[in-house]
Amino acid sequence: MKAVMFEKYGPPEVLKVTEIAKPVPNDDQILIKVHSTAVTPMSYRIRSGNRGRKAPLWPISRFMLGRKPKDKILQGEIGGEIVEIGKNITKFNKGDKIFGMALASNAEYTLCTEKSRIVTMSSNITFDEGSSIGFGGLTSLYYLRTRANIQNGQKILIYGASGGVGVYAVQLSKIFGAEVTAVCSGKNNELVTSLGADHVIDYTRVDFWKEKMVKYDIVFDTVGKISFSKAKKVLTKHGLFLETVPGYRFFLRMLWSNKLGKKKLIFGIGGAMDDLEDLKRFVESGKLKIVIDRLYPLEQVVEAHKYVERGHKVGSVVLKVVQ
Repeated sequence: MKAVMFEKYGPPEVLKVTEIAKPVPNDDQILIKVHSTAVTPMSYRIRSGNRGRKAPLWPISRFMLGRKPKDKILQGEIGGEIVEIGKNITKFNKGDKIFGMALASNAEYTLCTEKSRIVTMSSNITFDEGSSIGFGGLTSLYYLRTRANIQNGQKILIYGASGGVGVYAVQLSKIFGAEVTAVCSGKNNELVTSLGADHVIDYTRVDFWKEKMVKYDIVFDTVGKISFSKAKKVLTKHGLFLETVPGYRFFLRMLWSNKLGKKKLIFGIGGAMDDLEDLKRFVESGKLKIVIDRLYPLEQVVEAHKYVERGHKVGSVVLKVVQ
């Protein structure tokens, strides 16, 4: 089978499409034929070895990854079909269409278990759409509902509202009844408005932290580009600052502010199976739209990584494994 492999950390060119043996499931595993996968910020941070500005907490994150890649096939989002199941599998059936998150997703086939973060999907979701839900959807739902406990009537400002996490953060905030101010470039104004944003700020023209007429209960930085010192200027007295890509300064401020201050900084890593099921229901009911920026064939994985790493994608970038 074809798989995208990397033997060392580095630029997109370290990725090579290679022929390797097709995996064989054991009694507790599921073999999935991957139709589509996605290139996310997490993809290029792992591929790059978390160098420099590309990842939080360098060099600790690099130390955790190891000197060379342990997993030589990138993990991430998938949309695919179950083609074989082990004899102990009861939750899924051969022929089920699934989406979610999987190890070794950048390949024609991958293995999962019943505990993997995958769920079946209905016929009104395509494989490309399915492979665009897991990363952005799970991240947004975890931060908004689990960490921030977002409530009906609250005001939220979402920075990076047109990105892979941002497009879900806007929509989920509206589902939970919040008033949403989206921060993005002006060319994406129409998109975020169509997703439900009540107000839009063009960051190329306006510095949101200088617009102090409105105070927000939550400021959600989905791209790791703003500081707490800026966010707190527009937060309410007990407001929350959510950060997805923290650095050392963030954690130092979080330790100090969360003990002594009233405005809190929040970071976390999560996303449970129940969250994925909820995302599935939101998508199938039409409450949650999937935004895909570009589609690349698997053979153009290097070009896909280069595009995503520029930091200007809108929604998701999909690698089509099956054309």
